Amino acid sequence: MGIVGEMRFVGHLMRLNLASNMEYRASFVSQIVGMLINNGIYFVFWLLFFDRFQEVRGYRIDEIYLLFAVFTLAFGMAFTFAGNALEVAGLIAQGRLDYYLTLPRPILPHLIFSRMGQSTVGDLTFGVLAYLFTGRLDLVSIGLFVAATLLAAVIFATFAVTTGALAFFFGNTAQLSSHLVQALGSFALYPFGLYQGAARLILLTVIPSAFIGAVPVQVVQLRDGGALVLLAGVAILSAIVMVGVFRVGLRRYESGSAININI
Repeated sequence: MGIVGEMRFVGHLMRLNLASNMEYRASFVSQIVGMLINNGIYFVFWLLFFDRFQEVRGYRIDEIYLLFAVFTLAFGMAFTFAGNALEVAGLIAQGRLDYYLTLPRPILPHLIFSRMGQSTVGDLTFGVLAYLFTGRLDLVSIGLFVAATLLAAVIFATFAVTTGALAFFFGNTAQLSSHLVQALGSFALYPFGLYQGAARLILLTVIPSAFIGAVPVQVVQLRDGGALVLLAGVAILSAIVMVGVFRVGLRRYESGSAININI
């Protein structure tokens, strides 16, 4: 019942966040449209590239469609619903965890789900549209795509929270966390065959870009159940690491002695 109760609480937070964002619909819609245009420009670049060069290390235009669909939908799901995942380092450095510590709820889920991203809804929408270009509209492919993308979203969000929690140990690491999350995403948007040796090892471990790009593509393209199990294992491990780092860091937390009002 405790887990069910917390899931209901998180669902309630999401509904409140959506209602809050819809109060300013013009701003909300404009940010979504802006992100759609931004993603579209980057997408066109790849279309032009593959119009001239038919293949790059095993990737053709069909794989790029799928890669973009997985990446943008995973990013959109992660940071639309867990909007504070990208703000953890700043909240810690500013001593703004006090608000969450005073409430009778587990602090970590309350913290990361208490804010909803706005522009990231554009990423979420773009991911769905990009998937339509793949032509993989049978039920098995759609099911594998949804499962792989959800797991990739978990890895995205937990990585952001874990890097943000470094602020417990090293002070304000907001910029470092931001750069690491950007690196995670940037490396995922290129064919994995481009990376060799030490770079490939890093993208499978320290900065797990392969698990939000190449591996989900493999799951859908090859209907690879083993890759899906591996992806699920990495997502679970990422969540365990996130919880562990946050709990250890929380013991070092010092109040900011500030009064913050959360609406």
